Amino acid sequence: MKTIYHYTTLLWVLLLSVGLSSCIDQVTSTDYASQEALEGNAESQKSLFYGIPAAMIATSTSNHFMFGYSSIMHIRDVMTGDMAKDQASNYDQYWSWEQNIYMGRDYNRASYIWNFYYSLLNSINLAVGSVNEATANSEQKGILGAALTYRGLIYTELAQMYEVKANDILPEEHGEILNAKGNNIKGLTVPIVTDTATLEQAQSNPRATREEIFHFVENDLLKAVDLIPNFTWPDKIFPHLDCTYGVLARLYLWHGDYDKAYDYAMKAIENSTQAIITEAKGLDKKTAFNTANDFMWAGQFSKENRAVTSGIINWTSMMSNETYYGYAGGGSVWVMIDASMYARMSDTDWRKRWFKAPEGGALDGQTPFIDDEWGYDEMPTYSSVKFRPAGGEMQDNTIASSSAFPVMRVEEMYFIAAEAAARSQGVDAGVAILNDFMQAYRDPEYNYTASSLDDAVDEIVFQKRVELWGEGLTFYDIKRLNMPVTRGYEGSNFDGTFRFNTTTFPGWMNLIIPQTEEVNNPAAMDYATPDPSGKYVPWYAGGEEQAEAVRHRTLKLK
Repeated sequence: MKTIYHYTTLLWVLLLSVGLSSCIDQVTSTDYASQEALEGNAESQKSLFYGIPAAMIATSTSNHFMFGYSSIMHIRDVMTGDMAKDQASNYDQYWSWEQNIYMGRDYNRASYIWNFYYSLLNSINLAVGSVNEATANSEQKGILGAALTYRGLIYTELAQMYEVKANDILPEEHGEILNAKGNNIKGLTVPIVTDTATLEQAQSNPRATREEIFHFVENDLLKAVDLIPNFTWPDKIFPHLDCTYGVLARLYLWHGDYDKAYDYAMKAIENSTQAIITEAKGLDKKTAFNTANDFMWAGQFSKENRAVTSGIINWTSMMSNETYYGYAGGGSVWVMIDASMYARMSDTDWRKRWFKAPEGGALDGQTPFIDDEWGYDEMPTYSSVKFRPAGGEMQDNTIASSSAFPVMRVEEMYFIAAEAAARSQGVDAGVAILNDFMQAYRDPEYNYTASSLDDAVDEIVFQKRVELWGEGLTFYDIKRLNMPVTRGYEGSNFDGTFRFNTTTFPGWMNLIIPQTEEVNNPAAMDYATPDPSGKYVPWYAGGEEQAEAVRHRTLKLK
């Protein structure tokens, strides 16, 4: 009996539920294809595999945050305390994630993230299932290894985003976290859908436990390690062996296997063809953080992509403050670093010049803007210039938005290695890796001395947060390490409605499975994560008067 490859139950429902605002607009001609038709057909296999990076940038005009993987990177970032947004224009497309409202199962904030990932997994599973390893030639084995690396990446991310962990609004008692139905949901992640899943299995597919999904992903990636050396396509929009090692390093860090996290981070470094980004490259007005070849693994928009032709529904529109069009620049939804995070950075660290310095500060006038008049007269303090519009073009969106974005960089591996070494080999070993990297590549005057393991990990992760600011990865460390988020304080540059202070990792980082999946996969329904919406009260420096102003603003946003 031949296997049929298909979307998850969620996406089948989407095809029927046309009214859902989070629906993916297009269904490819390969949504339903038989194993017999695909196995051994080299051109079909290549076509399916090429569809994966295309699925990474799938775009819908239903809502302007619907432009694929890089948008979800941004969603994760605005859920931390590292990225502030200017709200004066009311154009911010991510305000509900920042304000922690409409996060529940009935809203498109929940359904969009889920829909995107499982649609992407459908494309990946089609590519995985099209290759019969037993009869595959070298090129086909390489394709399979790369497709398994994609699948490992996606499930590693899903596991961390949806894993249920106790926090300051969701208590753990006697080793359990109970939901409204009295079921223990501690450590539950997401249903696993593979290339061999049947319709019946997908309709009764419970949330995998932390251990189940860890072992599933580990098996995929270790298999990919053996196969992906056969993959010879040079494009950085596809993963190669260094990326497979990199995903394994992320996986083991999340799981707490620090010896293996260190080993695979070092393997990623040793096998990487990406040079560490230098000061000159990192501050370049035309090519900084928008060029695929500067990353281990990249996503890429081109002028033909729907995201780019839309004008404003794309990465550059949301992330590049130096554009005359789009949301960040043209709409004045300025993307900024948290003021307290900026203050903690050393003035001798060149990365601090990614952000506009306070007037009169030590670095005032040292941020290299594409257009000085725009930078000094329009952009507020702490605004980012890290992600340049392509070619340094500020006006023509078809050029400026044809940009790459980082999925993985080799620099991340140094910080994984540093933390893992500190935990498994001793504090001094981890600090040595940190100091060597920082002194060689970021700040020649940097010289950190740790007083304890906790202090060392805090410093390593802080420098990692700086390095990867805006790349959608800080979320994972905050949740993994149970780090509180502090947005409300004197001098905060967060909008008043977003100034939440938590005592653990924020409860909104336990993402919610949408209603569509629950209805069509009843095995997930009884084990739902409680909705965190509205569970935190903003910090108000101005007392009742400011609180009233914030209340009016909240109503206006709604």
